[in-house]
Amino acid sequence: MFQDRTDAGRQLLARMPALDPAETVVVALPRGGVPIGEIIAEGLGAPLDIVFVRKVGFPGHRELALAAVTNGAEPGLVVNEDIARSAGLDRDRIWELAQPELREIARRRDSYLGGRAALPIRGKTVIVVDDGIATGATMRASLQNLRSRGPSRLILAVPVAPEDTLAELEESAGIDEVICLKTPEPFYAVGAYYRKFDQVSDDAVTTALALVSTGSGPASGP
Repeated sequence: MFQDRTDAGRQLLARMPALDPAETVVVALPRGGVPIGEIIAEGLGAPLDIVFVRKVGFPGHRELALAAVTNGAEPGLVVNEDIARSAGLDRDRIWELAQPELREIARRRDSYLGGRAALPIRGKTVIVVDDGIATGATMRASLQNLRSRGPSRLILAVPVAPEDTLAELEESAGIDEVICLKTPEPFYAVGAYYRKFDQVSDDAVTTALALVSTGSGPASGP
């Protein structure tokens, strides 16, 4: 469906509404969303930032999203209630499981930003980008974190996601607009919709943020 994240980013950029670069911030979920966010930010001439969020995996099955944790002024936790209930895990236990992810968030913040504070988004249009959505737990945590910081408009932009997950996010996370290129049914893993889906390195994230962290006016095109 997509050649790689660059291809997906270019296709998303072509679907962006007309926006004022000075009043827009692109926020990507690291690491996979950053190459896509870089293309959109460059194309719009807007700055690029990241939201720090980590999936809390189910014990013994880390790929299954039990919850997602974000760090802002205070850490935030969004729990997949159905999974937690079926496993008999209460919120205190899930917070315990989240601690390694909070430590990884701290490591990545230092590695990627070198102490730079998050870009201000109050009163701005925020475009939230990832390379795809599966269960939606990580994205829901990110959107709720960003909504709490007072943007005037919150746009979710992803190449691929299940239609029911998008509907749930619109209802629970206060999204103003969704841009999604494909909603396949049945839905498989995000990587199934890319011909090339390599892991994005920390160095690639750091480089992208350094290049487009402040915005530099509209690019010539995708």
